[in-house]
Formats: sequence, C-alpha cells, structure tokens
Amino acid sequence: MKTQIDHLVVVAKTLELGVQWCEATMGITPGPGGEHAQYGTHNRLFKVATPANPLAYLEIIAINSAAARPANAPSKRWFDMDDALLQATVANEPRLVHFVANTDSIQAARIALKAQGIDRGPAVHASRHSRRGLLQWQITVRDDGQRLFNGALPSLIQWGKPDEAEALRLHPRNSLPRSGVTLQSIAVTHPTADKLLAAYAAIGLTGIAVETGAANLTATLHTPKGVIKLESLGI
Repeated sequence: MKTQIDHLVVVAKTLELGVQWCEATMGITPGPGGEHAQYGTHNRLFKVATPANPLAYLEIIAINSAAARPANAPSKRWFDMDDALLQATVANEPRLVHFVANTDSIQAARIALKAQGIDRGPAVHASRHSRRGLLQWQITVRDDGQRLFNGALPSLIQWGKPDEAEALRLHPRNSLPRSGVTLQSIAVTHPTADKLLAAYAAIGLTGIAVETGAANLTATLHTPKGVIKLESLGI
C-alpha cells in the first residue's frame, strides 16, 4: 500500500483566532475551507506541499459553536477536540496536535495496524462542499475521538468515493494555490517510539524521524517569516 503525509492538524479555540495566529506566526492568511456537519467543526487550509510531500497542506480547525449537529452525530468529535485538556491548551494559542496520512487502501492500513494491536477506528465516510465540488473521503475516527500516541500516530484518510477511479482528483491540494509556506520535515519523539516505528512500517509510511523521548510532534516549515517549528508538546 502507498501511504504519505496528507495534512497537518492545528486546533484553535475559534477559527478567527486560528487565522490571526497564522498571520502573526507565518505571515500568510489561510485559504478557505468548509464545515463538517457531523462533527460540528470548520476549517481553513493552505498548501505546504513539496516534492517530498506532494499532497501536504495545513488545516486550522475549530469547533463551530454556531453549528447544529445532526441527531445521528458521533458522540465525540475527531482529533480529541472534546478533550478538556486539549481545549484548555488551545484556549491560549492554537497548537499542532496531529497529522493525517493518505493511503490508497484505508481498509488494508486499518488491518495492518490491528495486527500491531492498534485500533485506529472505523473508516468513517465524510464530505464537505468546496468551490470545485463535493469533497468526499473516508477517514479513521475512533468512537472515543482519540488520536492515539499523543497525536503522533496519524489518522488514515482515503479521498474520493470507495469505488472512484482517480480518487485524488478532488483532493484539496488541487484547489489550493501556493501559499509561500512549505513543509520541510516532520519529527516525532515518544516514550514508545519502537511501537510507533512498527506502526509506520506496517502502513508503509516513511520519511518521519522517530526517537525515544518525551511525547512531541514537530513540523518544520519554511515561511515568509523564516523557518518555524510547530510543536505539539505532548498534548
């Protein structure tokens, strides 16, 4: 199976605060995103792709307090966004908390992780409207909403309908202009680094430095304001 970095996840208390943080920290205004009705969230996006990570973009996501979630909505939002500690952390400043990996076989990747004793969660069908049409994808979301490994084990995503050829045709990267920001690297430290390395290998994810240490996810970006590092700092 082919697996690569899809996008970075930065959680903000509100989307407005996330935009302000992005402008102050990186010197750019993120592009438009959309709303996720089933999770009561909305986002803004910008491209950070490079030849090494051709799909990569950054998502600033926040709970949409004005949204009315449907009656059949999951009890927990994705990316631990209902977690009290995470909410308290991002109350002061948006924080890199996770990343998502694109795979061409989400079910095979889920099975590979289960063989490692890891339940990444079911592949949930999701969608949102965009300027280029309806974006549809499958993404692994646990019933408890947990990210696992302090956010260092990526959620899995597969774009397009399950039976759609050219599934990446409506990938967000196709509608995002160059932002002036590029992803230079992702690095992880974690007390159970060996388990993370085995999980990455099981799904075919490479190019991420992993070392034993205190839990942290670091993304190094080249921006109009110079090279910056976003860190999860164990959240």
